[in-house]
Amino acid sequence: MKIVFFGSPPAALPSLGALLRAGHSVMLVVTQPAKPAGRGRRLAPSAVKAFACERDLPVIEPARIRTDEAARDRIVAAGADVNVVVAYGQIIPRSIHYFPRRHSLNVHFSLLPKYRGAAPVQWTVLNGDAESGVSIMELDDRMDEGDILAQERVAVEPRETAAALEERLAALGARLLVESLEGIDGLPHVKQDEARATLAPKIRKEDGLIAWTETAAAIDRKVLALADRPGVFTFVKGRRLNILRGRALESPERPGQGTEAEPGTVLDVARPGLRVACCGGSAYLIEELRPEGRPAMSAHAFSLGTKLAPGDRLGD
Repeated sequence: MKIVFFGSPPAALPSLGALLRAGHSVMLVVTQPAKPAGRGRRLAPSAVKAFACERDLPVIEPARIRTDEAARDRIVAAGADVNVVVAYGQIIPRSIHYFPRRHSLNVHFSLLPKYRGAAPVQWTVLNGDAESGVSIMELDDRMDEGDILAQERVAVEPRETAAALEERLAALGARLLVESLEGIDGLPHVKQDEARATLAPKIRKEDGLIAWTETAAAIDRKVLALADRPGVFTFVKGRRLNILRGRALESPERPGQGTEAEPGTVLDVARPGLRVACCGGSAYLIEELRPEGRPAMSAHAFSLGTKLAPGDRLGD
C-alpha cells in the first residue's frame, strides 16, 4: 500500500518502521521543521526526519501545513492510498486528510474519546489512571473526534513514568496500525461517545512547577508524568531545582514531623534524599535532582554542597 506518513517525535518511529517492515511503500514523510536543541540551541531535525533520511525516504517540513500550498501539492502528487498520522504536531487540513481513497488514519495514545489532545499519556499518569491504550481512528475536521477503527487496552504499571508508558504505547500502536491496514476495507467505523469525551491539552513548561501545598501522592504523579518532558521543578534559595526522581511518603517517618511543618519545609536530610513536607501531613522524598546549570546528582550530594538543612524551605 502507498502511504504518506506524518510524524515528528521518537514516539512516531515504531509505526514508521513497522510500515516499512510490513512492505508498505512510504512515498513521502511529512514532519515538523528543525527546532533549537541543547545548550547551544542549534537547529536539530525531528527524530522522524533523521530516521527517514537514513533510509532515503523523501521528506518535507512545512512550517504551517494548513496554508502551505507547495506542501499540499507535494503530498497529493505522492498518490497515497492512505495517509498515516502519528504524533505529527500540526492540524492537517481537510484538503489533505480526505484526499487519499482510504483517507487518513491516526494512531492516538489513549482510549478515545478519553484524552483527546496533544498530551494523552502525560495526563493518564497525572490522573493516576489504572489503564491506557491505543486507538486507531480516521481523521475528520475536529481534533481526535473521528471514527474509531480499532482499540487495544493496556494496564498502567505501578509507578510507570509517562516516558515509559509512551514507549510501550508506541510499540503497541505500531502493531495495531499494521493489523488495521491489512483489513482496512472491512474495519468497523465506531462513532465516539461525546458524553464520555475528555481533553488532554498540551503541557506547558510552567505546569511542571511543584506546589508543595498538594499531597505527596499528587506531587509523585507529577514527577512520574512530567520529569522527562517538559520537566518538574521547585526553587531553593532563589535557584531553580529540577526534580528527576522521588516517591511519596504518605506518613511522616518521624513522629511529630510533617503534621505541623509548613508545606515545602525540608524535614530531613539523609542519604536516601530530602524529605519535604506536603499537604495533609504527607511527605515527598526527593531522590535525584538537577540544579540549574549543573548535571544530575543525588539529592543527598546536592544537600552537602549547598548546606541544605532541616527547616529550610523549598518553593520560596
